[in-house]
Amino acid sequence: MVSSQAELHAKYGGVVPEVASRRHLELVTPVIQEALADADAQLDDVELVAVTSGPGLIGALLVGVAAAKAIAWARRLPLAAVDHLHGHVASLYLQPGPLEPPFLCLLASGGHTLLLDVQSYGSKPRVLGTTIDDAAGEAFDKGARLLGLGYPGGAEIDRLARDGDPQAFDFPIARVPGLDFSFSGVKTALLYAVRGLAADELERRRADLAASYQRAIVRALVERTQQAAAQIGATTIAVVGGVAANSELRAALGGAVLAPLALCTDNAAMIASAARYAEPIPYPGYLGLDAYASTA
Repeated sequence: MVSSQAELHAKYGGVVPEVASRRHLELVTPVIQEALADADAQLDDVELVAVTSGPGLIGALLVGVAAAKAIAWARRLPLAAVDHLHGHVASLYLQPGPLEPPFLCLLASGGHTLLLDVQSYGSKPRVLGTTIDDAAGEAFDKGARLLGLGYPGGAEIDRLARDGDPQAFDFPIARVPGLDFSFSGVKTALLYAVRGLAADELERRRADLAASYQRAIVRALVERTQQAAAQIGATTIAVVGGVAANSELRAALGGAVLAPLALCTDNAAMIASAARYAEPIPYPGYLGLDAYASTA
């Protein structure tokens, strides 16, 4: 069972936390019921409850944590609290082609951009680099708004860019110390490029702007990932997160292990996968479990 809120938030041009929380509250019980029905299972068949405890939108997380604690407590089951980012990495451990550590992982999503040194299934990955401002997915969403496109922005830019010239505009790639990323500069460059075009020319060159903007973001991701691989001697590179669905990124990192498209965006399967390697909290020790918005 998959319940997407993309259409719900499209009219706002992005996720509205309060709207997301209320929608989670409306759907959490029907989604659980349908998931059990699809699996031809009942709650009596469940041996462990897994839930995302963070990071993310705190209201939506609290809905999930409360539902998971209620189910686990009522049936005296253990509960595994899963880090959202570890879940993305664990999407690589699922069929049809499960990946074995060690590997270098690029995690690029709407809220996070990280380079992770993954050494084993259960250990916490070592963070090699992160973004100092916008995440890659956030940069795509903001760029889409500047171009007058819909939401989710990454998918809209990817679609439009196929008809454009990626070399039409020379957007910058930020050079920051170490293995960190920065996407605020390329976003500002797009803003000035849009402002510098008359309305008719903007419409005519919208695809070129999208292609050039996407190319700059993808180049930043690819170059940093390759630099990190060389620095730690990684022989295997993996890519996860919503931005891993971007067609240009998938082509540019063709030698990498790519998360299946269905597992790129947030999903329950990746959380269940990560829960296999988490230390479960026995009943009733999780009743005080809280959600967290940020790892900082």
